[in-house]
Amino acid sequence: MKHSVKSWVLATRPWSFPASAMPVIVTMAWAWSAGYDVRWWLGLLAVVTIVFVHAAGNVWSDIADYRKGVDAPDVCCTRLLVDGIFTVHEFRRLSVLLNCIAACLGLLTVWLTGWVTLCVGIIGMLLSLCYPRLKYMALGDMVILLCYGFLPMVGTTYIVTGQVLWEVLYLTVSVGLITLAILHVNNVRDIATDRRAAILTVPMITGVRVGVWMYVFELLFPFLWLVVIAILGKVPIWALVALLALPIAISNVHTILAERNTKWEKSMMLDEKTAQLQLAFSVLLTISMVTAHCLGNSFA
Repeated sequence: MKHSVKSWVLATRPWSFPASAMPVIVTMAWAWSAGYDVRWWLGLLAVVTIVFVHAAGNVWSDIADYRKGVDAPDVCCTRLLVDGIFTVHEFRRLSVLLNCIAACLGLLTVWLTGWVTLCVGIIGMLLSLCYPRLKYMALGDMVILLCYGFLPMVGTTYIVTGQVLWEVLYLTVSVGLITLAILHVNNVRDIATDRRAAILTVPMITGVRVGVWMYVFELLFPFLWLVVIAILGKVPIWALVALLALPIAISNVHTILAERNTKWEKSMMLDEKTAQLQLAFSVLLTISMVTAHCLGNSFA
């Protein structure tokens, strides 16, 4: 069966790509605002590479979820496999192709930068391939924090400046927690169907009530943390522009608290709305860092 280019693109879940791309972009802007010489073209190469890794991981994860029964006709999920639009074989070929492209781009980046990039890349790709199995053992949250927070942000500092800048970890807390919330709210909503599929997630361990409040924490604490590190001079005071994304976070919090004991009808799209929050927060951070640099308000 032939598929359109649009169908193949949709199979990679492109709406989720900001979760991987934006931490790299934020890091570049942060390093620039801190006064470092940033090799922007290498940063762009890093963005493209991590998006391909992310796309390959999405397809690979969908195959595992379909086979495990996590994705089913009565579950809110990517329906290309469930509805028979694509076959598992087609998804497997797509995942292999995307991983090969990502590997080639990664090796090019290693050749242009150094061994630290190689270490980060190997860890990232291994976690991506092992993610489905780790997710089923309630370790998906750890993988998300590493792959969409710690690894890309620390790795990007090395790629664009030639040195590892550990200070970026202050910013990783805010960006990483909001990104983690995308997975977490999905797991809270799907506790019943995940239990049926015999997998284990963090909300299944904590229960719905604690799981809901963990989501609230993951959405609101990043804003408080940003205020703290701005006051302490770890990021430019201009970074507080990102607080403009707070109303989106509050709206999501209101949605999940309003129906935490119901059937989650209004929360079905909270994972995508949380991804939109992550994008808005990261874009505002990027703009604020660039503004700080242009105005000469370096903090380092």
